[in-house]
Amino acid sequence: MAYEDLSKKIIAGVGGKDNVKSVVHCTTRLRFKLKDESVAHTDELKDTDGVITVVQSGGQYQVVIGNEVADVYDTLIKVGGFADGGSVPDDYGEDEKMSVFDRFIDLISGIFTPMLGVLCAAGMIKGFVAMFVAFNWLSENSGTYKILYSIGDGFFYFLPIVLGLTAAKKFHVDQFIGMAIGMALCYPSIVALNSSKTVLSTLFSGSIFESQIHATFLGIPVVMMSYTSSVIPIILAVWFASKVQAFAKRIVPTVVKTFLVPLITLLIAVPVTFLIIGPVASWLSDGISTVCVAIYNFSPILAGLVIGAFWQVFVIFGVHWGFVAVMMANIASQGFDPITVLALSVCFAQTGVVLGILLQTKNQKTRGIALPAFISGIFGVTEPAIYGLTLPRKRPFILSCIAAAIGGGITGFAGTKVYMAGGMGVFSIPSTINSKNGVDSSVYGLIIAMAIAMVLGFALQMLFGYKSVDGNDKQVKVDATATTAEPVMAGGASVETTPTGSATKVEPDGTYNAATNLSSPETGEIVPLSEVKDEVFSSGAMGKGVAIEPTDGTLYAPADGEIALVSPTGHAVGLNTSDGAEILMHIGMDTVELEGKGFETLVQKGETVKAGQPLVKFDIDAIKAAGYPVTTPIVVTNSKNYHEVKLAFPNAKDVNATEPLLQLN
Repeated sequence: MAYEDLSKKIIAGVGGKDNVKSVVHCTTRLRFKLKDESVAHTDELKDTDGVITVVQSGGQYQVVIGNEVADVYDTLIKVGGFADGGSVPDDYGEDEKMSVFDRFIDLISGIFTPMLGVLCAAGMIKGFVAMFVAFNWLSENSGTYKILYSIGDGFFYFLPIVLGLTAAKKFHVDQFIGMAIGMALCYPSIVALNSSKTVLSTLFSGSIFESQIHATFLGIPVVMMSYTSSVIPIILAVWFASKVQAFAKRIVPTVVKTFLVPLITLLIAVPVTFLIIGPVASWLSDGISTVCVAIYNFSPILAGLVIGAFWQVFVIFGVHWGFVAVMMANIASQGFDPITVLALSVCFAQTGVVLGILLQTKNQKTRGIALPAFISGIFGVTEPAIYGLTLPRKRPFILSCIAAAIGGGITGFAGTKVYMAGGMGVFSIPSTINSKNGVDSSVYGLIIAMAIAMVLGFALQMLFGYKSVDGNDKQVKVDATATTAEPVMAGGASVETTPTGSATKVEPDGTYNAATNLSSPETGEIVPLSEVKDEVFSSGAMGKGVAIEPTDGTLYAPADGEIALVSPTGHAVGLNTSDGAEILMHIGMDTVELEGKGFETLVQKGETVKAGQPLVKFDIDAIKAAGYPVTTPIVVTNSKNYHEVKLAFPNAKDVNATEPLLQLN
């Protein structure tokens, strides 16, 4: 993959660098937060080579890349100049126009994404060590065991410190303040207090919230909880610290802010955490765990069927992040999680379907996507399979959900649980091994569920999904005598030529519109689209076409059709022609900032127009005097529906309005 070229197209596709508030990446996706998602060119991005699809969910604009996302991200950061050294902090704020649900998903993903790789790695090490002990390959008294176990368990034991760091980034708190709060929660003498034999009193005796008082702070009883490996207490504590820090910054003189702001923040936030936030958050975690386990206990098989069937839908919309908080809360309070384990066979159902597609397809492009998607699916990364293969074809996706539901039901029947956050796919198996029981029937049940889900997915695809594999592909046949192909520039389009000179283009996918012609909407000088001083247009992210440097201030309709878009400021007009072409005409660069000054709109959205009918009048001199160019891109936004987009007269330098301009073949 040409990462630099792809990065430029992605930046242009999301609306340019100035439209990006932040960007991070997870296992397969670039996760953007944009100032205005409506200006992003989603359809064009989806059709970009190297991009599997685009998902808008949870307040994020997610560009799905696949297994090479880390390399693309590193290049994107350099090309876009966003930041050095990794992820760009998310721009979280109370005033963001997101629903409560979207903000929750955004919050959880923002806090867990930076540490996800190490979290999985630590869980895998812990799981493998438990497996080695179960198989008597290691003794719990050996130094090897203790060192390896410390690598895995240490991360989870001191998880509040790690979450203190990532939550501080999310809430815009000094990162060392966030870590200091986490350190206080994990401090050895504080941990020891929780098991102290000195009991001053007991709260909520006999209930699930029963808590013993072992100490006081300034005479106030402290409800001591176990905060090692906890999640919710530290997140709420850092959120509270963000409010205290903001207050401290307002009242503390600038000359002493460096040390007084952290001093005030810690002296207020840490005691309040121990007195109020910690106990309440711990009770909340216990309550969530109790409810989830109660639902699971009602019918583990039914829970498995539902989670298995809909997990891939959760992944599509990004809401699977909500289960991360539930899982961590369950492990912290119960020592295990019975919910997320029900989804562990889902990736195998997906890979079974992908294997069927791989054997059924005759399309080389589909095969090129299917093989790496199958391999990555084995290791739990299913987005390439979902977005690149099964979801666009619909039926294979439904078949994979059916197979996944069966796998989830079997997992529920087996009573499998996860005892730590671990890897994905085959690497998730060690996380289901209980160090006390070793490899028992619940672990074997998960392995059986994975195998059945994969076999069933494969069988369903072979029996019922074959018609959807290549059914929508339209092959464009090339003359058998063609031995070479070279690009020919035609108004920003790229075509291929045979030795005889006849133009064609090989497109393995898609449906093409009938050929049509467009007349020039302006009088002026013809400018290649690649020379337009706006990356969105020059990169071709919007589509193929040409630009005109106008000498007359009137924009005309290039064909018969219906007005699809009229900018309130008059600088842009969209036209859907009667022949199926979708045209965008954009007068000038950044002219939206003129707020309509110098523009007179003559048509409305939904109005039917004839070729040559005036659409907009604009004052060229006034626009230039304000410091804006009037170069006008004329872009065919559905260029993918045509073999080629080329100039009607390739050698022409100037054109008059209503004269032939573009040929769409």
